Amino acid sequence: MNATRLTSLISLIAMTALAGGTYWLLQATRPPASEGAERAKTHSPDYFAESFSVSELDQSGATQYRLTATKMIHYEDDDNSDLTHPAIRAFQPGKPIVTATGERGTVNADASIVDLYDHARILRAPGYGDPEMQADSSHFRVLVNDDVIETEKPVKLRRGLSITTANAMNYNNVTRVMQLFGNVRGNIAASDASGAKAK
Repeated sequence: MNATRLTSLISLIAMTALAGGTYWLLQATRPPASEGAERAKTHSPDYFAESFSVSELDQSGATQYRLTATKMIHYEDDDNSDLTHPAIRAFQPGKPIVTATGERGTVNADASIVDLYDHARILRAPGYGDPEMQADSSHFRVLVNDDVIETEKPVKLRRGLSITTANAMNYNNVTRVMQLFGNVRGNIAASDASGAKAK
């Protein structure tokens, strides 16, 4: 065997070994066939934000709603997010600002439903002929598109000097109508009953 044929044979063996090694490496790093299909989404965080804020604008560009939280954690399976110290504010022309807060909360994928928990509170600023209104409960659900806040939990309502308690509540910010359900009890102050401003 001459030197030229020996060199060619060594080169062929080296190339075959390199090709075989490459094929083995490819097979070793390829995921199993069962993992090739799209994996099922789990209720696991896929991103988060700190000092989170999102606003919804009206057709003129003015802010209608603003949702803020000190922290937001988003989950991949249902597109819902957990919120820490959330606050949602409604800015409506000709109406007092309404703010709903809680220690924690959740928001759905399109931010149309916000649930507030633990020391949840609604505060409507005084103005436009109405005194300040405050409602406290363990849970409030804000239906953003309907401009409605509701709860199925016991609620304490303060409007001016009047205080009322109930088993459930529905507040429509468009009509400014408050509905109380269940065992409703309260004291209506004379100034609120007569429509006079509380001093």
